[in-house]
Amino acid sequence: MDFMKKAYRVKCETIIKNLQRRNMEGFYVDTKEEAVEKVMSLIKQDDVVSWGGSYTIEELGIKKLIAEKQISVIDRDTARSPEERWQIMKNALTADVFLTSANAITMDGELLNIDGNGNRLAAYTFGPDSVIVVAGVNKIVPQLSDALGRARTEATVPNAIRLNMQTPCSITGKCSECTTKDTLCSQILVTRYSKPQNRIKVILVGEHIGF
Repeated sequence: MDFMKKAYRVKCETIIKNLQRRNMEGFYVDTKEEAVEKVMSLIKQDDVVSWGGSYTIEELGIKKLIAEKQISVIDRDTARSPEERWQIMKNALTADVFLTSANAITMDGELLNIDGNGNRLAAYTFGPDSVIVVAGVNKIVPQLSDALGRARTEATVPNAIRLNMQTPCSITGKCSECTTKDTLCSQILVTRYSKPQNRIKVILVGEHIGF
């Protein structure tokens, strides 16, 4: 399967060039293990780190490694009440580093994301000094017109099931443009340029990670 890895690398090299054109910094690694190493190399010991809801970050085990290295975090899962959790999510926007993934990445270097509460998208646009995006090659789509469809089917449906959300898509497997209280599609963001330069760093991984 070496030819597949080569194909992934060629595809990602094109995306990285387009990310650079959009003021974002891109990296390619072959494996999940290399992805973890790259993430950790971009975090300083004195940084404060936070994250949004990301199955990719969970799957890579980065949170555990950060805890082992005694790096300071802002973690909403430490909240003792819904009100405290909401406040911690706000505080996450003041972190030095924010860890996340993307629901879709186009060959032209655009990032598309869907969010229920909007906190993850808020971090993308403003707040944390550095946003580190880790995405498997399964997130890549040809163009922006394909990105929303991927996000609403390949990402949102399993996420709704994982979180036990009572949305139509968790029953039918397809988006119905719902406006239920559990909707995970409250906000849709296309990131096409980074300000300041290289604030957004995208690590592309030659494996399927997350959904």
